[in-house]
Amino acid sequence: MSGQGARPLYVIYKITYPNGKIYVGQDRTDSINYFGSASDELIAKDFSRDQRRDFTIRKEILWESADCSRSELSQQEVCFILALGANNPAVGYNQWPQFKPRQ
Repeated sequence: MSGQGARPLYVIYKITYPNGKIYVGQDRTDSINYFGSASDELIAKDFSRDQRRDFTIRKEILWESADCSRSELSQQEVCFILALGANNPAVGYNQWPQFKPRQ
């Protein structure tokens, strides 16, 4: 929670991994310890065992609201995923919405 007795903030965050790839997600509790639900398998493929020994990620809050609806929160998440290209496998780890390369 964002403060004692306060309503939780709903947030859209961006995780940046050491290889520069990103993951965009939402959190309805504003937990400082929540780092999303990106696919372990996708991320693990990009890092050697040795690279995993010293691994730093960055979490940035991109958007927050104390009173949005769940549907608005989800809409904001999709907007950020698309705007940042986080669903493009070359850029990020989001698997939804499905990436559609431009023709």
